[in-house]
Amino acid sequence: MAAMDVTKTIEPYFRAGRLIVVPRRRPARLAVLDFLAAHFEPRRQYTERQVDEMLLRFHPDYCALRRYMVEEELMDRRDGMYWRASGTFELD
Repeated sequence: MAAMDVTKTIEPYFRAGRLIVVPRRRPARLAVLDFLAAHFEPRRQYTERQVDEMLLRFHPDYCALRRYMVEEELMDRRDGMYWRASGTFELD
């Protein structure tokens, strides 16, 4: 999906930089989750608390967002640590 298409897809779900509703339709939800995953550095490990704090900046139900990201394999976890497992990456 091109950057412009992604912006159009996720734009209706955000207001003033905050996620106002988690999309029900999977393609739109995946686009939103991919946008959120982009805020986590590749190859860096995060504690659950760090993940929660990042996601709380976007939506009050950070637990659901974290769960969706793990279920959709955008984030992975082991032994209380999380890391970005996939998603769209910016190339230097």
